[in-house]
Amino acid sequence: MKARASMLVLLGLVLALIAVLMPAVAFAQSQEEPSGAQTLLAGGMLLVIAVIGLAFYVYLSLALMTIANKTHTENAWLAWIPIGNLVLLLSVAKKPIWWILLFLIPLVSIVMAIIVWMAVAEARGKPNWWGILLIIPLVGLVVPGYLAWSD
Repeated sequence: MKARASMLVLLGLVLALIAVLMPAVAFAQSQEEPSGAQTLLAGGMLLVIAVIGLAFYVYLSLALMTIANKTHTENAWLAWIPIGNLVLLLSVAKKPIWWILLFLIPLVSIVMAIIVWMAVAEARGKPNWWGILLIIPLVGLVVPGYLAWSD
């Protein structure tokens, strides 16, 4: 009976793999080769997006490092490490480290970010409503800089 069940599982995996790969193969065969201009345009767009993303990462890391230094939080250099910056942010906000797990849940992460940034604003001596401003699209970019570099 176990051999039959394992054969059915193996057959199911093979059929699932075929179902996933067949449309991809058909799509790849139906596409024309992109021209040089299309490739150059796609590469240029990717480069612009990468530079903007890197600039935002540097801005956010500098802001978080400055906030950590001004609140006398240890290990301010963690602002430059991708998961470490969440640990640092939680340390500045004086929240438990296990809250990192809550940042992995899709909609809960937005609420958690607001709560944590509200606590960071309080740690910097600012009104906690600055954390709520993160949900406003362009204003949310200003909040970390304001909390870091304002007196």
